[in-house]
Amino acid sequence: MTEAPESRPFRLAYVPGVTPAKWVRIWGERMPDVPLELVSTTAAEAPGLLRTGGADAGLVRLPIERDELSVIALYEEIPVVVVPKDHVVTAADDVSAADLADEIVLDPHDDTLEWSTRPGKPALHRPDTTGDAVELVAAGVGVLVVPQSLARLHHRKDLTYRTVTDGPLSPVALAWPAGTTTDLVEEFVGIVRGRSVNSSRGRGAPEPAPKRTASQKAAAKRAARVEAGKVPPPPRKPRRGKR
Repeated sequence: MTEAPESRPFRLAYVPGVTPAKWVRIWGERMPDVPLELVSTTAAEAPGLLRTGGADAGLVRLPIERDELSVIALYEEIPVVVVPKDHVVTAADDVSAADLADEIVLDPHDDTLEWSTRPGKPALHRPDTTGDAVELVAAGVGVLVVPQSLARLHHRKDLTYRTVTDGPLSPVALAWPAGTTTDLVEEFVGIVRGRSVNSSRGRGAPEPAPKRTASQKAAAKRAARVEAGKVPPPPRKPRRGKR
């Protein structure tokens, strides 16, 4: 027996730092019969997960290889530099890339920021993950530039961060397998784009009312004026008798 679409969850992948809680809540309100299942993945693995059917859609960080994927941009995150709380850059509200020229700037393998020229001095070894890099910052080995949400995700009491004013932005997008834009995907696209229930293109949108013809509009307008007593009702046609 074929499983009904409504009987399985809508699987939404998301990468570190992206918080889909608001959209998940709206989904639950609009689509109570279709549970939403969150699938945690890394930024590097997210595109492959979508291509192989591991999720119906995903919140990803750009850039990604867009082959076989449909992608819509959602928002951009500012970059920040993560430093110890007693670091010299904490004296300012924000910094520029030039202010980091004398710093060892860590470059983890899962970094998604696209620099034309990376600031600072490279470390002897690249950390495997952003989490590993944060540990090195805490140990005084260097500093780390990441999207702001990742700095919040890896928050530590002994570290803080400052905005890098001329650093690259980190775009976040919604992606899904190309050619499989289902009603459920359309519903989620409507949610992340802020469409109301009435304007949504997805399954939860009501059927539009049929348009009235010009004669129907005129008849309705005259009926309203008759009911309001503004015009007399039309004369009744005499009934024909039986022959």
